Amino acid sequence: MTRLPSIPEVVVFGSLNMDLVVRVPRAPDAGETLQAYGFTTNPGGKGANQAVACARQGARVCMVGCVGRDDFGAALRATLAADGIDVRHIGTVGEASGIAVIMVDDAAQNRIAVIPGANALLGPHDADAVLELTTARLLLLQCEVPMAAIVRAAAIVHESGGNVVLNPAPVCPLPDALWPFVDVLVVNETEAATLASMTVNDVGSAHEAALALRMRGPAIAIVTLGSDGVIVADQQGCRHFAALRVQAIDTTAAGDTFIGALCAAYVAGESIDPAVARGIQAAALCVTRPGAQISIPKREELAELPQVGAPTLL
Repeated sequence: MTRLPSIPEVVVFGSLNMDLVVRVPRAPDAGETLQAYGFTTNPGGKGANQAVACARQGARVCMVGCVGRDDFGAALRATLAADGIDVRHIGTVGEASGIAVIMVDDAAQNRIAVIPGANALLGPHDADAVLELTTARLLLLQCEVPMAAIVRAAAIVHESGGNVVLNPAPVCPLPDALWPFVDVLVVNETEAATLASMTVNDVGSAHEAALALRMRGPAIAIVTLGSDGVIVADQQGCRHFAALRVQAIDTTAAGDTFIGALCAAYVAGESIDPAVARGIQAAALCVTRPGAQISIPKREELAELPQVGAPTLL
């Protein structure tokens, strides 16, 4: 008897990429050739990474996206299925699967160039797949697929009474039509600076940006600051969570891991502060490992880490 997929709690509408990862001592200067010392191919894409992070933290997840009719596409689909993710709504198109070329240096910082490929063909008609999934409690969005499709998916879930979480990465102008549908906005400092039209380089400026972004419509605005922690702004005010101190070796997928773990905790009934704390733990463990999806931890692994301290009111 064929086992039907469980009804999802989280629908991730977004990108799937194969990551081509090069380890380098430092980023090369213009016109310079450096000797690299490692190369791997890892399943990635912000949408797929966040789906994996949700699933490994115990949520039931469905992925909606597009891959090509190629080996990368087959591998991307199989990897998600291996994590228990419902892949029935991942379409296959004639365009090549998306890829990302990633340089990771000795300081664990990454530089990424993305070739969208099949992801660019995800359209508003694909968002209609979300109509079959409106029993899910949460829709998770990024900006690696066309904006028209993002707005359509957000509108469907908003109108059905579900929660919409948006991670506007890579950062781009967001249409006015999208903001009213967003319940939770999660940005890093670069994205916050662009969307709030201000400099964001410390806790104080991130606080101001979070307040400004919340005024655009989201009930909750979250700004991640890497080793400087996380800012949360909601109706209870604004507060700062300190990061856990770890030895980072690769920051690839850290943001995706934070968001996925946060969303898994949220649909499990946690309030936003415990959900943020779980996201911080998961991201801290992620950066101690190389790669994208292969670095994303499972929920039981977080027991190895110290608890996140209580936030400081700002």
